[in-house]
Amino acid sequence: MANNRRTSSASDRRPAASPAPPTSPTPASPTSPPPPTAAAASSPPASPALPATRPPKASAPAAAPLAPARERFTLDAEHIGDIKGAFGTIREREVGHRSLRLRLVALLAIIGPGLIVMVGDNDAGGVATYSQAGQNYGTSLLWVLLLLIPVLIINQEMVVRLGAVTGVGHARLINERFGRFWGWFSVGDLFILNFLTIVTEFIGVSLSLGYFGISKFIAVPLAAVALVAITVTGSFRRWERSMFVFVFANLLVIPLFFMVHPKVGPITKDFVIPGIQGGANSTSVLLVIAIVGTTVAPWQLFFQQSNIIDKRITPRWINYERLDTWIGAFVVVIGAAALIAVSAFAFKGTRYFGQFTDAGGTATALDYVVGPTAAAFFALVLLNASLIGAGALTLSTSYAFGDVFGMKSSLHRSFSDAKLFYGIFSALIIAAAVIVLIPGAPLGVITEAVQALAGVLLPSASVFLLLLCNDREVLGPWCNRPWLNVVASVIVATLVLLSLILMATTIFPSINVTTLSLIGGALLAVGLLAFGALALGSRRDPAIAETGPTVPKEQWTMPPLALLARPKWSTGRKVAMLTLRGYLVISVILLIVKAVQLGGG
Repeated sequence: MANNRRTSSASDRRPAASPAPPTSPTPASPTSPPPPTAAAASSPPASPALPATRPPKASAPAAAPLAPARERFTLDAEHIGDIKGAFGTIREREVGHRSLRLRLVALLAIIGPGLIVMVGDNDAGGVATYSQAGQNYGTSLLWVLLLLIPVLIINQEMVVRLGAVTGVGHARLINERFGRFWGWFSVGDLFILNFLTIVTEFIGVSLSLGYFGISKFIAVPLAAVALVAITVTGSFRRWERSMFVFVFANLLVIPLFFMVHPKVGPITKDFVIPGIQGGANSTSVLLVIAIVGTTVAPWQLFFQQSNIIDKRITPRWINYERLDTWIGAFVVVIGAAALIAVSAFAFKGTRYFGQFTDAGGTATALDYVVGPTAAAFFALVLLNASLIGAGALTLSTSYAFGDVFGMKSSLHRSFSDAKLFYGIFSALIIAAAVIVLIPGAPLGVITEAVQALAGVLLPSASVFLLLLCNDREVLGPWCNRPWLNVVASVIVATLVLLSLILMATTIFPSINVTTLSLIGGALLAVGLLAFGALALGSRRDPAIAETGPTVPKEQWTMPPLALLARPKWSTGRKVAMLTLRGYLVISVILLIVKAVQLGGG
């Protein structure tokens, strides 16, 4: 396979962007990186000299300083060059300016990966899960979405740094830093979960167009052909513009929200006061985990990191991509909350309340209760969510396989130049579409089970993410700050706790979930305090004290993978990883058992 290399060189790819001479680059501001000029802008003025490198602290021990990466490492030559976004271009060697207009031009050119990954996560399964939450529990679960905003932002911000600084996809980093076993295990997890989820996306296509009387034998093949055609054009810009059509179509949920005449009071109350209408039980806890799974999914980590690399975003533009991610996080939560509110207010006091079947049934019920216009809007929202979800999910899988196999994996390449990359994408789309055309599957239960499965598998993905963002060989001065490690550790531990509660309610359906949650929360707090004490002790260890970077932070990129020192694996770390994997296997088995129980009535 072409382009299979561990290091980049001047002989096998086009020249990479290297740091400018010490007298030319513009130093970044403390709050944001210097923005670029517009593609059509005139030549930039000269920039002031770099500030002097910060000397190491007097108390720091003698240690090897961070080595600057003289050129950006890449696994594909097409990952180097101009940023060609849906709304603008940034030349590879353009220097930043500080005018507000040019900063906005830069943001328009860079915006995309964060917004697409977030809106793509409001997919067919998400629409079904949020609709079920509103139809069966009113607005009482809105507080879950509020808690997920910082989870989304923190998880994906770490991904932003990994993508921009390393130039290597998530799967390849896991493979290189944790060994082939863990790399293949993670990609295997991703492949199984993604493929099952892609199937649910085509279920969404079938249900949405079925409302308009279109046979699934017409709707599903047409959707599959459209997704392949959008992706294999050989132009990143054309693909991103197509994705933005889906992003804007997602706004149809706003007029749908107002059609059901929602009340602001209950919505505000349930956003800030946790509770579950009817009380917590095994079924409601499973739904909470499903909401977590459909809002924060493992594929997001793989997709955004690789898409940032494919878009050629470098450390200079990290703050712009962070803003892109923040915008996406709020957009996805607003859309999810609107869907919950639509079902809650539309079906309150009707015979449909508490009787969720699937998203198609919700559309039909809206037709009876609110009217055909509202039902048509809901069906279109479901169709749009299914298409963008299928496109993004499948692409994340192709990116991951490209990382592992070292093959050409860029949307900048034509089909003939990246046959395996586009072939994997097309094969997954076609296989998932064919499965949906086979009759007999309980669609609603499959959708809920897949989303909950994502919630169970997410802790492992988050653990790898956290470890990579503390690997100084990989991120250098871009490693997590101590406060971020604390918050991220709380997030990972909470996800594990949710999975533990799911296991307990599956084995013991009559268990008191409230008491179990309180006990689990107390144990979680004790564990986090112990972890914090250990982390503080490690922080004070002179052997691992932090040294200052030898180059400005905005110019530091990861050296070639072959030059990185191998990470040290302690016995405790190995035991923790093995325990986590064993726990996840048991969790998945019990989750399948629970889904079968729900399907059986």
